[in-house]
Amino acid sequence: MFVAVSRLYEDANNPRTEFPEDSLEELAADIQQRGILQPLVVHPTDGDGRHRVHFGAKRLRAAIRAGLHEVPVVVRDLPADRYAQVAENQKRHGLTPLELARFIRAQVDAGDSNATIARQLGMNLTAVAHHLSLLDLPPVLDEALKSGRCTSPRTLHELSKLHADKPGQVHALLASEAEITRATVSAIRSAADDTAPTQPVVSPPAKCLTQANAACDRLERALSHIKPPDASSIAAPELIALRSRVEAISNRWLQGSDRQTPSQAER
Repeated sequence: MFVAVSRLYEDANNPRTEFPEDSLEELAADIQQRGILQPLVVHPTDGDGRHRVHFGAKRLRAAIRAGLHEVPVVVRDLPADRYAQVAENQKRHGLTPLELARFIRAQVDAGDSNATIARQLGMNLTAVAHHLSLLDLPPVLDEALKSGRCTSPRTLHELSKLHADKPGQVHALLASEAEITRATVSAIRSAADDTAPTQPVVSPPAKCLTQANAACDRLERALSHIKPPDASSIAAPELIALRSRVEAISNRWLQGSDRQTPSQAER
């Protein structure tokens, strides 16, 4: 049967909350050319003679954009099953990680356990936890998620943990053009771990100073071989990790120097 679009309204609890313009335009163009191939699934009429859309909110929006005045529907007296709505959306276009995270949070707030949510969505408990962590990201990572720079819940979860300990490394990564992957995060974390304070070797100050200057000379010579054209062939995470390591060494030494008294520094 066909129903006027004016008699249809979207389910306020639809887990899909994002409708990108380009995606709607593409679907509207397809509807103009071929019509709606899959009827919308709607609930029986309410007291105002209107139908609530159970499946097909995006098709309804695209149909209106395409200029249709009525659309094909199938009326079903279905119980409110939000998990079924998620499953239907996932089969068609897939929810964004943030939409899925909001759905999971709503189900948790409604009293569902993480185990129940995982079973209903066909996910493991770790994936559920990673999605929930998307709702508590630091602002810089939240922006990376919303801009599409990084959409992997697991990678963002690991970046969030790294940000808590080493925010400078995370900001450097986001400021670079490096691809944000779990391998990138692992490389930066390893570099950060390598710069952790270790037990100092007791040597005469003059000898230590000579060794430090020699090490700086070797580092400067090594860096002089990395010309700008060559640098493009080196993975950005490795350059970020190197810079972070040098900065960490410098910062530790400066902090130690600041603790010296004027008389100690003069000696």
